[in-house]
Amino acid sequence: MKVKISNLVYVVGLIIIIMDQWLKFYIRNNLEIGREIKLLPQIISLTYLQNTGAAWSFMEGNSIFFIVIALFAISIFSYFIFKNKDDFYLKTGLILMLSGTVGNLIDRFICGFVTDMFKLDFVNFPVFNIADASLSIGVVIIILSLLLEKE
Repeated sequence: MKVKISNLVYVVGLIIIIMDQWLKFYIRNNLEIGREIKLLPQIISLTYLQNTGAAWSFMEGNSIFFIVIALFAISIFSYFIFKNKDDFYLKTGLILMLSGTVGNLIDRFICGFVTDMFKLDFVNFPVFNIADASLSIGVVIIILSLLLEKE
């Protein structure tokens, strides 16, 4: 059986969801809320936060709203993944965005909040998780894909 390299991105998306959920579970069960552990001093720390909003706790306490938005986004991402299955970069970006959305949606369903843990110590940036990073990287890949396509 021959596996196309472009289809391995689906496996990567699944691995991202699994790693995201495992780390969130570990953090919830091993750190107190607000506790900070320096991983690389002045660069990155682990800090357990519970976020019921979006970045910087924007619209905090609106988990139902974010669940509805996530379900809508998942359907849109899935549609465009299917529609663009032959465009490797666009599909990769969409799968990363889908994986991040699913990872945070699982948290909202299970816990009522999103578990965040990575804090960049050198810049004022929201504490984030693997799902958030996956979403952000997916957006960058899609933007680059669309910009390079026009050239």
